[in-house]
Amino acid sequence: MTNNKEREHKTDGTPCWCNPRVVKVLSKKDKELFEKLADIEHQRWADWQKHIMKESFKITGVFTHKNNNKMVQLEIPIEYWDNWERQINTPYSELSEKEKDSDREQVNRYWDLIKRI
Repeated sequence: MTNNKEREHKTDGTPCWCNPRVVKVLSKKDKELFEKLADIEHQRWADWQKHIMKESFKITGVFTHKNNNKMVQLEIPIEYWDNWERQINTPYSELSEKEKDSDREQVNRYWDLIKRI
């Protein structure tokens, strides 16, 4: 869990989107773009997660992956698996703010680049 100071600034000291005071500084247009990009990030993650889950199969929470006749198994708590399935099937607009934050964190990685264009 991050504290407020960590969420207020990125490691380089620049303001972080997740601080409500900083978000208010964004123009309405920038806020809309930021949220659209976060929505795309959610869709991207969901597509990848669907692929991974399709290539695996559910055996009471064991993630199994076959590669070149080798099998790798990782135990994943069934609650995680079920939560990922729920998130995959949930549009970004219906996620909790906490869930949206992880998509926003991905946008924050390249936000400065977008703003320079």
